[in-house]
Parts: sequence; C-alpha cells; structure tokens
Amino acid sequence: MPKMKTHSGAKKRYKVTATGKIMREKAYRSHILTSKDRKRKRSLRKTTLVDRANLALVRAQLLLG
Repeated sequence: MPKMKTHSGAKKRYKVTATGKIMREKAYRSHILTSKDRKRKRSLRKTTLVDRANLALVRAQLLLG
C-alpha cells in the first residue's frame, strides 16, 4: 500500500505551532477593501486558531492523526 499524501491545499493554508495547535489566515481581505473600515482590515491581518468544529477535518488533511 502506498504512503498517504498530505492534502496539497491544506499544506499551503495551515501552519502547526510547536504546541500542536493549527493556525489559519482570516478570509475577506482580498478585494473590495474600501467598504471595510480600518479596524476590521487590521483585525483580518492576524492569524487565528482553527475552530474546534473543524479541527478533526484539518488534522486529517494534514495527516496529523
């Protein structure tokens, strides 16, 4: 049986911290930025943790078990 492959899109979108938490970028910062206020755009720059509801799916895509 061949080795399992990591999901290519997931590799590019998620980073695993030293403590094993999974970080992701926030959405809604690619276009139509004139209608969003400065505070919201500044908040969208930061990375955040993957939600607990999606954690199992992301871990499976990254083959973290």
